Amino acid sequence: MRVLVAEDHVVLAGRIAEGLRDVGLAVDVVNDGAAALAQAGLTGYDVIVLDRDLPVVHGDTVCRTLAGGGARILMLTAAAGVDDRVGGLELGADDYLPKPFAFAELVARVRALGRRAPSAPPIVRRGDLTVDRARHRATRGTHTLSLTRKEFAILELLLAAGGRVVSAEELLEHAWDAHLDPFSNIVSVTVARLRRKLGDPPLIDTVVGKGYRL
Repeated sequence: MRVLVAEDHVVLAGRIAEGLRDVGLAVDVVNDGAAALAQAGLTGYDVIVLDRDLPVVHGDTVCRTLAGGGARILMLTAAAGVDDRVGGLELGADDYLPKPFAFAELVARVRALGRRAPSAPPIVRRGDLTVDRARHRATRGTHTLSLTRKEFAILELLLAAGGRVVSAEELLEHAWDAHLDPFSNIVSVTVARLRRKLGDPPLIDTVVGKGYRL
């Protein structure tokens, strides 16, 4: 899952990003509303964690602009009143979390939002392969697969593609954040490991010059 954290408090933004990465999410960070809009225009995010009181472009404007797109929006604010929560949701936010918050709750809400898209049901099956997105588990036949977070993220995207060829760049964008060297061979290495773990008969095809498909 790819997440954008838009928070002007640099230390808090860093802590949120670090915690989300620790649970296997790919996270990018921006510190003002203009940067949030620019980054969301460049990258397809599953969830945007959006501080309401952003500088340069206010978080309300960012929310109105991005609401209804592909990303789900979790709005953060120091204002905890009912009117504030209702106002945030009416702007188009999918969820609302007042500060201070328990980090475990933030993680749970981000994951829940990431599972909300109708094209990505909690449990996906293809032949004898079953992927439980909610529990982060995958099985083939009766065998439980021991996958790393990145391997699982790649498998999720290949399943969601429904047989379409997925480029290495798309896999890179989905499973890794912006800090990774785009010329790294990490995608091909991770796909190779995933292919071995999935076993025989092989499930992942390499389409030379184009990418991979399940």
